[in-house]
Amino acid sequence: MDPETALELVKHGVTLLLLDVPQYTLVAVDTQMFSVGPAFKGIKMIPPGVHFVYYSSSSRDGKEFSSIIGFFIDAGPSEVIVRKWDQQEERLIKLSEEEEERYSQAVKNLEFDRQLGPYNLSHYEDWKQLSNFITKSVIERLEPIGGEITVECENEIVRNATKMPMEDALGKQLKVGNSATSVGKSQRKGCYYTSIPHVVKCKGISGQELTSLNLDKTQLLETLLAKDYGGSEDLLLGELQFAFVAFLMGQSLEAFLQWKSLVSLLFGCTEAPFRTRTHLFTKFIKVIYNQLKYGLQKDHMGETGSALLDDSWISADSFLHHLCKGGLINVNGARRKFPFLVQ
Repeated sequence: MDPETALELVKHGVTLLLLDVPQYTLVAVDTQMFSVGPAFKGIKMIPPGVHFVYYSSSSRDGKEFSSIIGFFIDAGPSEVIVRKWDQQEERLIKLSEEEEERYSQAVKNLEFDRQLGPYNLSHYEDWKQLSNFITKSVIERLEPIGGEITVECENEIVRNATKMPMEDALGKQLKVGNSATSVGKSQRKGCYYTSIPHVVKCKGISGQELTSLNLDKTQLLETLLAKDYGGSEDLLLGELQFAFVAFLMGQSLEAFLQWKSLVSLLFGCTEAPFRTRTHLFTKFIKVIYNQLKYGLQKDHMGETGSALLDDSWISADSFLHHLCKGGLINVNGARRKFPFLVQ
């Protein structure tokens, strides 16, 4: 890249200025992770838009790491986001408006330029495919109070929900309830995800009708779209992507449970994909394809939390295998019943 182009990207891109971050701390944006060195002050040349910033504090020798803390941002061109390391709490905190403005001006004057790592633009397309439905409104609707997403806050949230072997294994991998720093932080609330019923209950209908409603989740999908998403299909897909990113990169078990609930809901629909919500399901298939394609790639396993996804996710006894298998059965049935709808 020639110097003039690089300078333009620095000036018009988003800058994440991170002050006083200890050496060996892992800091990441989207799909890119940095290990903090003695001169590191943040990341520059970030494309404007939605991003996920996350980090993990390190022991002094750089061999042990704490639970990840992450937060979403929606930044405009030339915007500077400033955070400072709080040594006592071992996390990044916001500064006063006056301090932030002073540091922002210093960044725009290129005073920190040599201490900022460049965002690798060749990886930006991966991030866009994982986040194209995440908007500012999605973030504001779902993010926890204070914006920080961390498994340390999820002990109460996931205790009753963690029952399946896969969730138990994830809980152990993410050290739910085992973090020494979780004491005192567990009072913070989790994300404001949409409640997805696992079983449809409805008074005043026959047992046969109730069974039908639970076998085909189309009516439940329609109810949730109208009641919780204001009729917006993209808002639902935005929550699906938000939960996946918070799980895969932020290592949130609560996010995994929400992602699983949404995937189960959509794969549980029989009529919607071929009659009432064809466009939604076309988008959904692209979303989950990109999620699994990225999450299961071997070349970046462990870089940004994707070691949480392995071949067991597509094994014969996994929930995803059963859902996908059921979805293929629905497609085959649709070909026979509605051949004009399936190309």
